[in-house]
Amino acid sequence: MQPYEERLTAPRSWWFIAVLVGIAMALILLPLGTLPLVCGLVGGSALAAVAVSSYGSARIRVVGGALVAGDARIPVEALGVPEVLDAEEARAWRTHKADTRAFMLLRGYVRTAVRIEVVDPADPTPYVYLSTRSPERLAAALTAVRA
Repeated sequence: MQPYEERLTAPRSWWFIAVLVGIAMALILLPLGTLPLVCGLVGGSALAAVAVSSYGSARIRVVGGALVAGDARIPVEALGVPEVLDAEEARAWRTHKADTRAFMLLRGYVRTAVRIEVVDPADPTPYVYLSTRSPERLAAALTAVRA
């Protein structure tokens, strides 16, 4: 079984918005001259790109008997059976069904998700919610590691 790995990258439209932020900064600095205009374009685009990149750098991995989601590392033995959520069910678990004690690595631009009950009695976290573009593969990887 190959280890599972996924990066929740930001959509292409966000990168376009980062360029638009740079153009807006350039237009703001236009009255000050050409050099400030270029600096505003480069600096504004770069800062916006860093923000988009850092938000889109969340990773989900199943390696070494553990689920690694963002900064969290959870032993697979502490997790129950993964539940694959379609777009509608994932939205429900992000909104009105959500529990404030749950660990959630969610990205609004990723429609599908996996929800996994936490079976460790010492852990107050009721479940783990992970946005993923391939929920079936993630669930299969978690099930394979548990077996």
